[in-house]
Amino acid sequence: MNHQAKKLEELVASNAQKRSKKTRFVAITSGKGGVGKSTISSNLAYVLSQSGLNVGIFDADIGLANLDVMFNVKIKKNILHVLKGEATVSDILIPITRNLILIPGESGDEILKYSDKALFERFMQEAEVLDKLDIMIIDTGAGIGEHIQMFLEAADDVIVVTVPDPAAITDAYATIKIISTFRNTIGLVMNQVKNEREAIAVYEKIKKVALQNIGEKLKLEFFGKVDSDVKVSSSVKQRALFCASYESSQVHRDIINIANNINKTLERNVLVTPNESGLSGLFRRLIKHF
Repeated sequence: MNHQAKKLEELVASNAQKRSKKTRFVAITSGKGGVGKSTISSNLAYVLSQSGLNVGIFDADIGLANLDVMFNVKIKKNILHVLKGEATVSDILIPITRNLILIPGESGDEILKYSDKALFERFMQEAEVLDKLDIMIIDTGAGIGEHIQMFLEAADDVIVVTVPDPAAITDAYATIKIISTFRNTIGLVMNQVKNEREAIAVYEKIKKVALQNIGEKLKLEFFGKVDSDVKVSSSVKQRALFCASYESSQVHRDIINIANNINKTLERNVLVTPNESGLSGLFRRLIKHF
């Protein structure tokens, strides 16, 4: 860890206060692009917020950030502008629904470049507006680059999204293998499947290969599936959430099922401590990787 990051970690520690709320950080990732990761992330965040939870969704898909398209909003500034002192945290937050806030992100290797002590201290204070979040969805980029891995290590739960395509399955397994080097429990969501049977079959195939090559220490959990449905693609084209547009659809029920499985993890609190709430809590974890 370099000197600047060390100073920032000490600063965050000194600013940490005991809080009753514990934000759970859930990273959604994939082995390759085009598998519907951001579509699932955005609809999942929406469904969780509709259940009464306070939800934040952090767009960490650098270079291909598209949550603004999913939510049909315009992003003018992101987290990097805050760290440069060019905007406040409140300036960049985009309310989607009453319980859902979009947090435009920036790449991990850029986050601390402009954050001197004074700016970072102000950022941590301003970020307290998000301390009431129950859950933060982190929509990462595809693959397993260094800055993506940083977010995956900081998260409480990591969910890999894939589709029943041989190339996608291979990439998903490669991603799971790398993630298994720093965490033992990984979730899997099957997207664009014909039915539950196909989803389970692909999951079991990946799990079998993983156990053979990675070992028994890995716990690969099936978090759910989303059927292949024209309602999903048409919603994306219309810049709308399919869970909001088609409330009686099977794909909406699929997302509800995934949300219910995530809700179960909220009680685990494996890595969460009371002073790791909201956006400041996420940065408290991220700076440990610098």
